Amino acid sequence: QVQLVESGGGLVQPGGSLRLSCAASGFILDDYTIGWFRQAPGKEREGVSGVSSRPGMIYYADSVKGRFIITRDNAKNTVYLQMNSLKPEDTAVYYCAAKRGRLFRVLNPHEYDYWGQGTQVTVSS
Repeated sequence: QVQLVESGGGLVQPGGSLRLSCAASGFILDDYTIGWFRQAPGKEREGVSGVSSRPGMIYYADSVKGRFIITRDNAKNTVYLQMNSLKPEDTAVYYCAAKRGRLFRVLNPHEYDYWGQGTQVTVSS
């Protein structure tokens, strides 16, 4: 049974950092594309970052390039999203999602089959 569990969200001041974790179970991480998405109140869910199945190509939305870093630890079956230089507009519920195989549109939420429950990130002074 595929399961994704996010953690690491919280309240942080502008300019601060957080690291989100997506712990996966029920499948081999390297066989799946994993994406990070976020949804702010009243807005559509948007793609933030993703890492493809083997060989692990990485993708970022323009809004987070240079600030966010996605990594995958196959030994721990976990994908991380290191978020630096956080801005108030980064405030949202963050979700990780999984899809077996490689995707053409890694940052498109409609491409994914499995989702975690989400973790709240609030950037505020």
